[in-house]
Amino acid sequence: MPTTPTPRLSGLSAFPLTPLHDDVLDRAALAGLVTRLVTAGVDSLTVLGSTGSYAYLSREERAEVARTAVEHAGDVPVLVGIGALRTRDVRALAEDAQDAGAAGVLLAPLTYQQHTEDDVFGLYRDVTADLDVPLVVYDNPGTTRFTFTDELYRRIGALPRVASLKIPPLPADPAAAAGRVAQLRALLPEHVSIGISGDAAAATGLAAGCDLWYSVIAGTLPEPALALTRAVRAGDADGARAQSERLRPLWDLFARHGSLRVTAAVAEHLRLARRSCLPLPIRGLDEAARAEVADVVDRLAPHPAP
Repeated sequence: MPTTPTPRLSGLSAFPLTPLHDDVLDRAALAGLVTRLVTAGVDSLTVLGSTGSYAYLSREERAEVARTAVEHAGDVPVLVGIGALRTRDVRALAEDAQDAGAAGVLLAPLTYQQHTEDDVFGLYRDVTADLDVPLVVYDNPGTTRFTFTDELYRRIGALPRVASLKIPPLPADPAAAAGRVAQLRALLPEHVSIGISGDAAAATGLAAGCDLWYSVIAGTLPEPALALTRAVRAGDADGARAQSERLRPLWDLFARHGSLRVTAAVAEHLRLARRSCLPLPIRGLDEAARAEVADVVDRLAPHPAP
């Protein structure tokens, strides 16, 4: 088992939908989404995250998603979500992702019964024990109902193949956000990158020193997400604020309707996925909400050619 430091993840990692049609994986639509991200120039893409509806898909469906993404991603690294309720299943999904050619895996401590810290540490220890690619630790308390402590970050960060920490939104105050990132850096090995999630918090997180943005909207609208990322990286505070303001109506829709449903409506409006592309029982937005999404999207991005 290799124990040398893994390459540092950075930039913009885009999280595309897993589009379905008649509740079956729409492989052509997924390939189109991946190709769109590669063409735009994202630094990496992550399939089967929360936006990719991983928890609703079978092992066979997830393996097909991983293979399709890798096949169409070219030289862009593909990370694959491997979260499941049982460690046995997580390890099997990690094997499938590696067999598909994934550049890394993403793991959240999915739960039905409430986890303890020892449960979660044991999960990451067991999975990394026979892993050959980098692993991203996915801290998503809003979904998993589990909150990582700093001590748990430290313990997990020291495990082999752990390459990045995907953190929840930081404090809105810039000084407090920078202080929190510095605090996390002191806990983690140098090669472990810190990535911000929660799209509305992206500019704050990047400006505070996060290495990358794990982005929901970049999986469907990569251009404005790239513009925001590059503005922060260039030290262009005015440009970053301008891009954030452009995207604010979208963040407001995320807050009202949930990012998954809004992102699906964006993809359907842009004809990147067919209507009702989410896994049942999840329903899409009603017509009034779809009209709001369409209005915001039309101000952000042109329709792709049919």
